[in-house]
Amino acid sequence: MGLIVQKFGGSSVADAEGLKRVAARIVATKKAGNQVVVVVSAMGDTTDELIDLANQVSPIPPGRELDMLLTAGERISMALLAIAINNLGFEALSFTGSQAGVITDSTHGKARIIDVTPGRIREAIDAGSIAIVAGFQGISQDTNDITTLGRGGSDTTAVALAAALEADVCEIYTDVDGIFSADPRAIPAARKLKTVTYEEMLELAAAGAKVLHLRCVEYARRFKLPIHVRSSFSPLEGTWVVENHPEGGTMEQAIIAGVAHDKSEAKVTIVGVPDRTGVAARIFQALADNDLNIDMIVQNVSAAATGLTDISFTLPKADGAEATTVLKKIQGEVGFASIQYDDTIGKLSLVGAGMRSHPGVTATFFAAMAEAGVNIEMISTSEIRISVIVREGDLERAAQAAHTAFGLDSDQNEAVVYGGTGR
Repeated sequence: MGLIVQKFGGSSVADAEGLKRVAARIVATKKAGNQVVVVVSAMGDTTDELIDLANQVSPIPPGRELDMLLTAGERISMALLAIAINNLGFEALSFTGSQAGVITDSTHGKARIIDVTPGRIREAIDAGSIAIVAGFQGISQDTNDITTLGRGGSDTTAVALAAALEADVCEIYTDVDGIFSADPRAIPAARKLKTVTYEEMLELAAAGAKVLHLRCVEYARRFKLPIHVRSSFSPLEGTWVVENHPEGGTMEQAIIAGVAHDKSEAKVTIVGVPDRTGVAARIFQALADNDLNIDMIVQNVSAAATGLTDISFTLPKADGAEATTVLKKIQGEVGFASIQYDDTIGKLSLVGAGMRSHPGVTATFFAAMAEAGVNIEMISTSEIRISVIVREGDLERAAQAAHTAFGLDSDQNEAVVYGGTGR
């Protein structure tokens, strides 16, 4: 008997028919002799609808109350799914994040998991029941308030529970057949990958690939927990996220695992920054004190005549207004001239463990951008990733050019998008 944790996204449980289809799939896993724990997201676009409703009531809803509101979406879907499973003759018990023992810090809207104490879940599955857990939520260790984990947080809930329960695998069900070499909605010729390493998946998730939440991959790597990303709409095997590619095979040995593109970031440029020790530290400490995550950073060479430089960085568009407010508060102290804000950018990233041992990747990539007529504004690299900032209008053309340049285009229509947004 194995222990399997399954996570179903909002598009998989968007309506009553979806709930019944998912319930049948869960029951089939149980009938195969496994203990089953299920993590479920809110139905369809429920979370977005609740956010819209809150914004109609108040332009700035308090974080505590917004979390209380948003967690209702998962509670609805977990209860309905448990009812559907019970209707098939199997006992299912639903649990909120706090009942499941998901303990977090007290940062509303983007809380981080501190610990998981799944005593009630263990009791339920040991008694032969199927446990249904509301994703995306937990309870603060300090305040005992309900918290949410941020967008995609149900993935993190599932992997954290799987690790705490020492599950054999965590299955992430979505509306595509696995992880592809690019977003199949933008690049229909994207190729399904058999395996992706934790390292590659971390870079892809950080670069904007929406198939897995970044923190869930971090969790899986820490506990060496295999993740199987697959579709809830078909029985096909999906993509395995593992520590290392298996020996042999073809796609596993590719130089490039995939191309990710992201339109959710904005660029902030601080103009006329005094080029002296400690200034950059003061700027980024102010941003960190307000829980603002920075992605790419570029500092220009200072002008010899003035001793001033420009610093540009990217961050999520949702944090743009707060970042500029924070920077204006320290403008007098730091002594920079002005702030420029640009939310019409896109980030394109090329990811692959094969970059380490294959020279010429950078040259091929930039040649492809030049041939596509795409101008590059910022560049950032890691050992297995190249990321660039381009104009938002050029982003999909740039992604297609990079995908083709590295031979990732499939000659078969593998990328079937069954519905929803892919989560």
